[in-house]
Amino acid sequence: MSNGQSPVRKAVALIAGPTASGKSDLAVELALDLEKRGNRAVVINADSAQVYRDLRVLSARPSPEEMRGVEHRLFGTREGTEPCSAADWAHDAKREIEAAHGVGALPILVGGTGLYIRTLLDGIAPVPPIDPAVREAVRSLPVGEAYGALQQEDPERAAVLNPGDTTRIARALEVVRSTGRPLLHWQTRREGGIAAAIELFPLILLPERERLYERCDQRFTRMLENGAIEEVEALLARSLHPLSPVMRAIGVPEIAGYLRREHSLDEAIAQGRQATRNYAKRQYTWFRNQPPEDWRRVANENSPTPPLFEILFRYLGLT
Repeated sequence: MSNGQSPVRKAVALIAGPTASGKSDLAVELALDLEKRGNRAVVINADSAQVYRDLRVLSARPSPEEMRGVEHRLFGTREGTEPCSAADWAHDAKREIEAAHGVGALPILVGGTGLYIRTLLDGIAPVPPIDPAVREAVRSLPVGEAYGALQQEDPERAAVLNPGDTTRIARALEVVRSTGRPLLHWQTRREGGIAAAIELFPLILLPERERLYERCDQRFTRMLENGAIEEVEALLARSLHPLSPVMRAIGVPEIAGYLRREHSLDEAIAQGRQATRNYAKRQYTWFRNQPPEDWRRVANENSPTPPLFEILFRYLGLT
């Protein structure tokens, strides 16, 4: 660190919360405040959509102007046809955190993908590799049939899943069929988390719900103004598989339906706004209930900056 003394456990800042809550701007503000005090910071993406280079607009990836000269990592680094699992992202994030610490910079994790954050901090279940034949057979099943099979083979997991959740149902079914044990068995044996090796400074932004939903609507409108339709046109021109990660991203199916003349632009806008609000609602619920109780939760991205930042600065010896 800048004072020549490194804490026993190196600091990592985390700014998390639902989409449109102001996370990215606050992360940049923190980095710039550190810069004024003679230290460096690196913003590291923890959002599952912003890892894909094909989703610059629809993932609300920060523009160079919004980055304001602050280093950003793991934004737009993945090919849109290849899933980026929580384990994949955690591996990359560990590398970027170590690199930042190696040059005396503070890593600032910013994003709204709770599974990514939990996997990085707490580790991942050591599920053995899935038999390719099992995976192929499971993923060829209609979701209703797969869910019925899961109710028989792993009823505990089936009971907590939405019957239409294709991805999670397939994952649970392939695990129990390939390993002979339910997913919960593996999830209770997490490995590789970094929580014990770092000093985490977390902040969760939870704006008032109605205001958050208004911002979601405004964001989707801005996306259309800034090239979202053209972004989806480019994706459709590549004839990607409909289950490719980028083709399932919020806004893509809705705009694709408009481009295919399945519904009007007004209907696409209404559907895209609703999908964004639904996603924000799920994130809001997760971040309100799942992280530890001592993680600071605030309603306004502007109010917490002095106390949170000052606590961090004292730890770094920058006050």
